[in-house]
Amino acid sequence: MSDSFDMSGASHVPSRRPRQILECRDCGTIDYRTGLALQEDLHARRLAEEIGDTALFLQHSHVITLGRRGESGDILASEDELKEKGIEVFQSSRGGQVTYHGPGQLVVYFIFNLYEAQRELRLFVETLEQSVIAYLGAAWGLQASIDPQHPGVWVGERKVAALGISVKNRVTMHGMALNVNTDLGMFRNIVPCGITDRGVTSLAELAGHPVDFVKVRNDLADSLARAYGFSRIRWS
Repeated sequence: MSDSFDMSGASHVPSRRPRQILECRDCGTIDYRTGLALQEDLHARRLAEEIGDTALFLQHSHVITLGRRGESGDILASEDELKEKGIEVFQSSRGGQVTYHGPGQLVVYFIFNLYEAQRELRLFVETLEQSVIAYLGAAWGLQASIDPQHPGVWVGERKVAALGISVKNRVTMHGMALNVNTDLGMFRNIVPCGITDRGVTSLAELAGHPVDFVKVRNDLADSLARAYGFSRIRWS
């Protein structure tokens, strides 16, 4: 995730009307390029009103992505080291800097029409943050928080979830990445989101043992659906 948001034109918090069904897709583990192509296809279909608001739940194979503000100097490992570890580097069109995605990390991409649901981007991001915080508190007893200077969701000085949303023609793309059973050692290959004085964590690290990935996915989907005002979820 890019931890970067296009907030242009956001001046007030609009009202929201109840939504009906949140379409949730279990995409399994896919490479970043495939995930991006899928988002772009669904973005066009959502814009054409062929589909409703949709959330993609997936894991990525090992990848480091550079956003529009990303600097190659924030990748600390050499090309040979990355190749040996099976880590791809992808120049992304998203905003933000450098981040890592990989197995054990729950990625959620949102294809939502902000206009139809009377939601503007600032409210969308705030709702996402609060939904993740509520989930972490209810399911794990964690006191998570946000930091205006460093977007994302934090437990103390360590980031557990990265957020990065983009919007085009009022339909969103990209979303969030929650470290569940993520190999945190992979983050040593980069300067995550350009932040040098803080760390990253995962639910497994906080719990002291590997956690049930599918249960996390399902429970987080329920939390997101409630937060955005959907009456129910339909998985495909």
